[in-house]
Amino acid sequence: MNAGRRAVITAAAAAGMAATVGPGTGAAHAAGHGPSEPRRKRFGELADGTAVDVWTLANGGTRLKVLSYGGVVQSLEVPDRNGRHANVSLGFADLDSYVASSPYFGALIGRYGNRIANGRFTLDGRTYELPRNDNGHCLHGGEGGFHARVWRVEPFTRRGEVGLVLTRTSPDGEMGFPGTLEVRVEYTLDRHGDFRIDYEATTDRPTVVNLTNHTYFNLAGEGSGSVLDHHLEVAASRYTPVGETLIPTGELARAAGTPFDFRRAKPIGTDIREAHEQILFAQGYDHNLVLDKGITAEPEHVVTVTEPTSGRVMRIATTEPGVQFYSGNFLDGTLEGTSGRVYRQGDGFCLETQHFPDSPNRPSFPTTVLRPGRTYRSTTVHSFSVE
Repeated sequence: MNAGRRAVITAAAAAGMAATVGPGTGAAHAAGHGPSEPRRKRFGELADGTAVDVWTLANGGTRLKVLSYGGVVQSLEVPDRNGRHANVSLGFADLDSYVASSPYFGALIGRYGNRIANGRFTLDGRTYELPRNDNGHCLHGGEGGFHARVWRVEPFTRRGEVGLVLTRTSPDGEMGFPGTLEVRVEYTLDRHGDFRIDYEATTDRPTVVNLTNHTYFNLAGEGSGSVLDHHLEVAASRYTPVGETLIPTGELARAAGTPFDFRRAKPIGTDIREAHEQILFAQGYDHNLVLDKGITAEPEHVVTVTEPTSGRVMRIATTEPGVQFYSGNFLDGTLEGTSGRVYRQGDGFCLETQHFPDSPNRPSFPTTVLRPGRTYRSTTVHSFSVE
């Protein structure tokens, strides 16, 4: 365990943090001594009467709440340098808000994360038409994508870990995508409090797949204000420029000398007001950063985010070749979060590990084609510490 994290968890236990850990967890968990059994509670019902549950996980000083609706990370609590827990993910307190107005807060994204140009792609000589839910393009699998589906959830506790297995069958033709897709996603908290996401999928027909999670983070605490002073470091020397509607041009541009160079840590807000064409197109950052490591069999560390006031640090490791960095540009003060505070522009950021946007239409990009007999696999790990 990271020495800083061990110290802060121990301090939290000594200060009586067991009272804030929640029912059924106790001081042993606050001290990081093992997982608690997953707990389920009714969160609400959809208009058709389908029940939606919220699951609570706790391990290694991290507390996680997940909805069966959309696989949504509804809350993610980690301690600061003084051992005080705060929820560092944006979200809502009620199901109706997720259904009516969520900008994908915390959700599992599929079948295809990010954008597919003109809601269309061709595979093996056949063209498939998808929903056009974003400026004439398909975004995040369409309005009825994985974020808007109720998942089957099974809890587990094993070898010092606690987690959930989320599964669903996406039928052939759902949102226009070919093939029946069997999807399995594991959310795991380990004894260090690291949050791991493992994705798997198989198909009975050739299709395209790009799964990710769309959690918005604020390491100072949800509802606490702007994230522009968070320091971000990403091991990416290139990025994919976009046109006015945020579809990649196909170029892998050098980040050096542009606002997209995060190879050395800098505050998110350092260059966000630059009169750079790409910043103007997105009203901030909403771009795929091309990770130098490429695709890897095991997750490798690629991102570090530090929040100076709380001392919280988040490190991200992934097997994926890219990460979509979004600076919360379209949060406009109309959404009330779990804290009862509204979210304004720049009050959260996303780092969506993934393959590149519009890859089905860009043969030069890493392929997202999945064929029968093959298994799609992807892993991303969020690790938390303090400094």
